[in-house]
Amino acid sequence: MMNGVMIRRITAKDIPQVIEIQESIIKNKVSKAWVQSIEAHLKKQDVVGFVYLRESQVIGHIIGEMKGPGFGLDQSGWIVVVGVDPSCMGEGIGQALAKNLFEYFKKKGVQDIYTAVRWDAVDMLSFFKSIGFNRSEFINLGKHLE
Repeated sequence: MMNGVMIRRITAKDIPQVIEIQESIIKNKVSKAWVQSIEAHLKKQDVVGFVYLRESQVIGHIIGEMKGPGFGLDQSGWIVVVGVDPSCMGEGIGQALAKNLFEYFKKKGVQDIYTAVRWDAVDMLSFFKSIGFNRSEFINLGKHLE
């Protein structure tokens, strides 16, 4: 641990702090379904996540998943969730977490990494641009069922 800072693999014990961060970002409680989704992802074999700790406190997290084949790709990496405590945003924590995830994907032979962001989430779009993301060859389609 350098200067009280460390990045390590995420564990189920980190989920309460991940929830805390997410709730502080959205300024609301997360849904039970969101928590269950995170718990389910962490149990999958092709999922990896990292947490950024400062003085043993989780202040950032990222979870990625390898998929393949699908969508015309043999193998791809997907960022499922990323979050940084709002009081620590702008310090490079998200970038450090992404770097760890990218290195992991690269070691596993993944070359293409994707994510989905709401078109009006300017802060998230800016973050992903800062770590090298651009528009992909995919078009995100959606349909709402009544």
